[in-house]
Order: sequence, then C-alpha cells, then structure tokens
Amino acid sequence: MAAEEKYDPRRESLVMETRTSWDPALGNLSEADKEWLAHAVQEQPEKAARIAYERSHTGFTREITVTVADVERLYRERAAQTA
Repeated sequence: MAAEEKYDPRRESLVMETRTSWDPALGNLSEADKEWLAHAVQEQPEKAARIAYERSHTGFTREITVTVADVERLYRERAAQTA
C-alpha cells in the first residue's frame, strides 16, 4: 500500500482509478451507508482525512481511507443540505 499523503492537485489531474478503504472503527456501517459515503468522499478528495496516490502505468490510483472524521463531516454536510 502507498504511504499516506496529502491531497495533490497535480496528481489529481492524472488519477485514472479510485479505491475506497474503511477505517476498522467503521465496521458497523450498513452497505447502503458505505455506498453513499464512498461516492461522497471520492467526489471531494481534497476534504478526505487520509488519501494516498499510487503510480500506475497510465497515471495514478487514488485511495481514500474513510475515517470517523470523514463520516461525521459527510453526515453534517448531508444534514445541512436537507435542512
């Protein structure tokens, strides 16, 4: 696995594949929650708490490990949108 890094706009322009991993503390999330959370965190990678880039043949693979902080932020944002 690639080393943890910060969001990198230059690498972002070369991302060809994305992966989502889950912090072990989030083991009790439903599949429905995981689906929308994974989509939401990948839409705004600059806000992810843990992001890594791995070089591939055609560019980079971005892997975001969803953390408790990410889940809390995404639920707050979702609640604000529906309020």
